[in-house]
Amino acid sequence: MVYDITDQERFSKLWLPCPFQSGPMDVKSLKEYICWLYYQYLLITGIYVLEPWEQSIFNTVLFTMIAMVVYTSYVFIPIHVRLALEFFSGFFGGQHKSTVALMN
Repeated sequence: MVYDITDQERFSKLWLPCPFQSGPMDVKSLKEYICWLYYQYLLITGIYVLEPWEQSIFNTVLFTMIAMVVYTSYVFIPIHVRLALEFFSGFFGGQHKSTVALMN
């Protein structure tokens, strides 16, 4: 099938909206972009072949796991970074807390 320019332009606007437009982005193109992102999510994960109830279970498990990873990272990464800095500061001339307490 041969496409003319108008069909190609219509197809590119439908499936490939550009989020970095030169002008202000209107609500319709934002909605199309979000729908396109959701469509890409369905294709990449392969859940478009599942039934709706299976999709909802898959999405629930996936987003629960992502939320748990984000929460765990938020809680534990600062603690581990602080401990690592305290550990490595001893190698580079830093004083331990007990040494500072004895000097006072």
